[in-house]
Amino acid sequence: MRHTQALADSALPLFALTDLPQAHPSASSSTREPSYLHDHRHRLRTRFAERGAASVPDYELLELLLFRAMPRQDVKPLANRLMEQFGDFNEVVSAPEGRLLEIEGVGPAVVQDLKIVEAAAHRMARARILNRHVLSNWDALLDYCHTTMAHRATEQFRVLYLDARNALLADEEQAQGTVDHVPVYPREVVKRALEFNASALILVHNHPSGDATPSSADISMTQAILRAAEALGLTVHEHLIIGREDEFSFREAELLRPDTE
Repeated sequence: MRHTQALADSALPLFALTDLPQAHPSASSSTREPSYLHDHRHRLRTRFAERGAASVPDYELLELLLFRAMPRQDVKPLANRLMEQFGDFNEVVSAPEGRLLEIEGVGPAVVQDLKIVEAAAHRMARARILNRHVLSNWDALLDYCHTTMAHRATEQFRVLYLDARNALLADEEQAQGTVDHVPVYPREVVKRALEFNASALILVHNHPSGDATPSSADISMTQAILRAAEALGLTVHEHLIIGREDEFSFREAELLRPDTE
């Protein structure tokens, strides 16, 4: 249930403004930040500035973010509600907009700020692999995949297209699906590779359940893409399944063969 800020009391004041010493509209109690909120925010900001992000737990980092969207309110109760609902900071900022709006106290401004942080995290992770030799920056690639996909509520299938030097040419979302299925069309995957003049591919999809173990459908789909890629002289370096805490590598499991049973 969403709540909006209560309307200001419309009752007449006990004294006219002209009877109050140094009265000024900017000194209205409706716009003045309570001293206890000011002190708390100042302490938290100072600690973050002087001691760094490691000095603040997830719920306080969330408070620092909520300060922007809710400048005159105590954000601690909302930060606690979000943490109780989603578990940690990453889950909060990556939660779907609809689920966020179900939380008491969350409005469009809060959602927008959370999504700005999420988008910034994705772009920073992507910048670490864009136009770089992906195979020699494997940890950065895994970090990017987990950042962008591990907390999704539905399955997503992405393809990373590489040039002859194995540098990243493009990173494309091929399909989105449900909580346990995503439709993938091998013909479209290799067609895009030709359009990018790519030489190799890395396939990635997530399992919203958190378990990265491949299903029989995952294995069959991978075989179909491998056959299509082989016919066009394209190399499939890897297929990664991203879970909440880990990932499954088709290469390490020796499942990157078109004839795998």
